[in-house]
Amino acid sequence: MAKQSIFGRIAQLAKANINALLDQAEDPQKMLDQMVRDYKSNIIEAQGAVAQTIGNLRMLEDDYNEDIKAAQDWGSKALAASRKADEFRTAGNAADAQKFDNLAKVALQRQITAENEARAAEPNIAAQNDVVDKLKTGLTQMEGKLNELANKRNELIARSKTAAAQTQVNDALKSIDIMDPTSEVSRFEEKIRREEAKVRGQNELAASSLDAQFNSLEDLGEQTEVEARLAALKAGRSPAPAAITATDHVDETEFDKL
Repeated sequence: MAKQSIFGRIAQLAKANINALLDQAEDPQKMLDQMVRDYKSNIIEAQGAVAQTIGNLRMLEDDYNEDIKAAQDWGSKALAASRKADEFRTAGNAADAQKFDNLAKVALQRQITAENEARAAEPNIAAQNDVVDKLKTGLTQMEGKLNELANKRNELIARSKTAAAQTQVNDALKSIDIMDPTSEVSRFEEKIRREEAKVRGQNELAASSLDAQFNSLEDLGEQTEVEARLAALKAGRSPAPAAITATDHVDETEFDKL
């Protein structure tokens, strides 16, 4: 029964469709690893069972060969006993002749028994040879499937590593893509632009404040000049004339009223 179970597994595993099994697997790599282990275990068990079957076949063949040899030996003995009986009969010794004829008959009976045993063993030996051939073929197929599984596993692992490496490369490229608004470079650039805009605003604000200060200084200087001339007039002195610029404007109608 144990042998039949192992032989059944040999046939089942040899016919297994690896791709179909992988399509049903959630994790093909883990399933392949498990299948490789199962195949190796089953191959070891099958090799033991096949070796035992071959051993039994060789024992049958040994028994068969012994029966064939025994039949030949008994035939030779029967022939020798018959010739000896003929010699005694020619010599007129009927008693010894009969004795050797009886021995020849016994040898012939044993020859027939050996031949029958050999003949009966022939179909069993032929059947066992057929079983052994099929088992050897099954083992060869299983070993081929094991190589296929190992290659599939290695291919899968290589593809998985390649995909992981490509993902890392894509992520790295994405992180330095300056056209991608979500990239670190783009965010850093936006931060710098904001800082630059802030500096420009500060500069404009500072320039506007400085112009106002100069304007106030000019107004203060003109007022001081007016006060100095007014004081000179009151003191009876002629104030020193100042150059009239294009921006100076005097409303002469006010003088006409004096």
